[in-house]
Parts: sequence; C-alpha cells; structure tokens
Amino acid sequence: MATTQHQRAPGGGQPPGEPVRVPFPVVDEVARHCAQDAEPSTVHIEIHLPGRVDEERLRSAFAAALARHPRALMRERPRRPLARRYEWELTEAPDTDPVSFPPCAPGALERARAGALDRAPALTASPPLRLDVVREPDREGCVLLFTVHHTALDGPACLRLAATAAEIYSDSPAPPSPAPARPDAAPLPRQARTPALARPAQVAPGSPGSAPVPGNAMLLAELPVPRRESGAPYTVNDQLMVATALTVADWNRAQGAPGADRRPLRITMPVDDRTRGPEMPIGNGTRLVEVGFTAAEPGPGTDVAALLRTTAERTRALKAQPRPQLGHGAGLLTVPLLPVAARAALTRGLRVAAGPWTSTTLLSNIGRIPYPLDFGDAGQATAVWFSAPARMPRGLTFTTASTGGRLHLALRWSRTLLGESDGARLLDLFTRHLAATSSEAI
Repeated sequence: MATTQHQRAPGGGQPPGEPVRVPFPVVDEVARHCAQDAEPSTVHIEIHLPGRVDEERLRSAFAAALARHPRALMRERPRRPLARRYEWELTEAPDTDPVSFPPCAPGALERARAGALDRAPALTASPPLRLDVVREPDREGCVLLFTVHHTALDGPACLRLAATAAEIYSDSPAPPSPAPARPDAAPLPRQARTPALARPAQVAPGSPGSAPVPGNAMLLAELPVPRRESGAPYTVNDQLMVATALTVADWNRAQGAPGADRRPLRITMPVDDRTRGPEMPIGNGTRLVEVGFTAAEPGPGTDVAALLRTTAERTRALKAQPRPQLGHGAGLLTVPLLPVAARAALTRGLRVAAGPWTSTTLLSNIGRIPYPLDFGDAGQATAVWFSAPARMPRGLTFTTASTGGRLHLALRWSRTLLGESDGARLLDLFTRHLAATSSEAI
C-alpha cells in the first residue's frame, strides 16, 4: 500500500483545508482501470449476530471505528483530462452515513445480498463501503452486511473495521490478534510438468439461460471443517485448494469442455501478511499467487493424500516467496509516463488479450476469524461469510472463512457463465471433494 503523502504549502505545511492526497497504489489503479458497471467489483461480507444491535449505538461505534482507521475515509479525487495519476483524498469524516437499517421485512436478507453483488459503493464519496443492518420478522438476531468497493478495500481490511466497531460498541477491547504465520523461505517447487506459458483450463460454461442478466450470483453454505491428523504436513487451506481443483476438473469433464484432460489448472490464491491488530494497514493489502496443477493431478482416481502433500509444498513455497501484489507486470502498467486515460485503455486491452491465460478460478480462504466480533448485548458472531468478485473471464470464485468450528463457504459466479442450477451442482461437487480430504477419508 502506498505511503500517505501530504500536499505541502510553500512554507512546508499542508494547505489549509486541503484533504490529504494519496496516489493510488498499483492494485487500486489496475482495479480502477478495469471497473465495469455490468460486473461491479464488490466484496460482500455478512456477520450474523444472535441478537439485534441498537441503531444509534452502532452508528456511533462505526463512526468511531472509521476515525481510528482514517485510511478508510477516502474518496477518489477529481482529476484533469491529462492527469497521470488517480489520487485518493482522505476526509476527516464520512461524506455520507455508510450505515443503514432497511425495513424489517420478509426477504430483506436476499435483497441485501443481491444489492451487494449488483451495486458498488461510489468511489467519489467517503468511505467507499456501506453497511446494511438486516432484520427479518421470522429470523432471530440480525445480519451486518457490508458491501465494499474492491478498488479501495479488501475483505480483511473491512473485517478489521468491523472488529474495531464491535470493541467500541461492547466497550470491551479484544485480545491482541497474532500476526499471520509466514513460512520460512523455501525453494519454489516445480508446479506442473507443463510449459510455464501453457494455457490453463477455464471453467466450462453451464446453463445460464437464454438471456442471462449481467452481474454475479452467489450461493452460501455452512460445512464442517475437514479433519486433519495431528502433525499433518498440510493445512486446511491446502485441503480447500485440493477440493477446488477436483471440483473444477470434475465439472469441466462433465460439461465436455475441450481440453479438459489436457490443460493444467491454475488457481489464484490471495496471501495476506498483514498484522491483524488495531495497526493493520487498511486498503488492498493481499498479494496474489497462482497454484498450478497438471491436468492429470486432479484427474479420475486421484490419490488425494499424495495431492494434499504436493499442494502443501507448493502453497508453502509460494507464501514464502516475496512478490509484488499483482506480479511484476502490473507495476509497469501503472508507471505514470502516460495520462491515466491512456494507461486505462492499454490495461483494459491487455486484460482482454490475456483472457485465455487468466487463472482457472480463485480460492480466497480468510481462515479462522481472528476477532471475537462481540457486539455486547447483541451477542458474538455465529457465522461470517465473504464473497469475492467473480468477473469474466474467470467467472467463478470460492471464498471461505471459519467461525465456531464451522466452515462458511461462498460460491460466487458470473451469470453470463453459469446458472442457479449450475451453482448448486458445483456446491455438491465441492462438498463431496472437501469431505474426501478429511483424515477420516484418506
């Protein structure tokens, strides 16, 4: 993430009344270049509470949380036609109240979920997120449903805001959160016995309907966390990675996808090295790596135990390797030699041209939620779901988190690629393959 830079007056201070300006970091700029109204780049987060929050207390707590994390109070600064940078302006307070309480009515949660996928918060108003507190007459408790513009923030950063709001709301500071474990540097293993530039398999189209509506759809599920033997050389993340590879490979074979038995799979995996404490940097802080599988590895008759060990070696090495967030090429695209508009056109053109070489799918595993998310008299979070954007050409993402010993999975897809029945079939495949990674099954 870029370091905050102040615009200074001739005397060395910041001009009176001028907001602090922050040039877009590489991740933000690339996301801004590729923004599309048809497939909004939103992160959706649901926090389920057993009780109901007080409206004024929550508004006050969330406002105080934003004040503690001022990097979230940003809006895109208007720019001149030949400007060479996008810039954020950091505001002292929200431009609009991000918290809303929709009417308590049947179907309110489904409508809020649909809105999180279909309508991105504006980048021109601070902060670029919204929080709907959803209640239904026949459902106990409430759901805090966040919609985040992924150009500005990622899921873990928004969860940190929610955790701070919970601490303020309940007046009970949470215990320190440990930093994520990072393995020692290790040689990068050979990921696949195929050429490095081999075109990866894509998720085969399903049955989106005769006139598919642009945008994303989503299916949420609660699953048991797969068991591992004590001292197993692989993690739950590796089990999820193997289940994802097996799911997509099975799906493609069932759909009769050309090259399903010849093309390798590449699964994008976000890696987050940030601390989870109150000092956590806010913004887009994950880096993306790709885990490769040969076409044969997730094939029929796969030795799941062997594939888990191989996958663990790959993910451990990838996490340990230093790498720019989007790779080295993205940095070149954002060098401010040309005006922003020209770089945007170039980036979009390259994205289209590189479509056939885009990774097969994305698995974003948040892991065990590191905060209690205790909202006092409204209770502690019983479930937390995330979903990551599923724009074409990838068109399918798997996002997982665990709370209370249960795994919360969000399957999200582009409606131009898959239909509702396809999502249900993919969920069935994933559930079966994840169970096959359990120590009880191998």
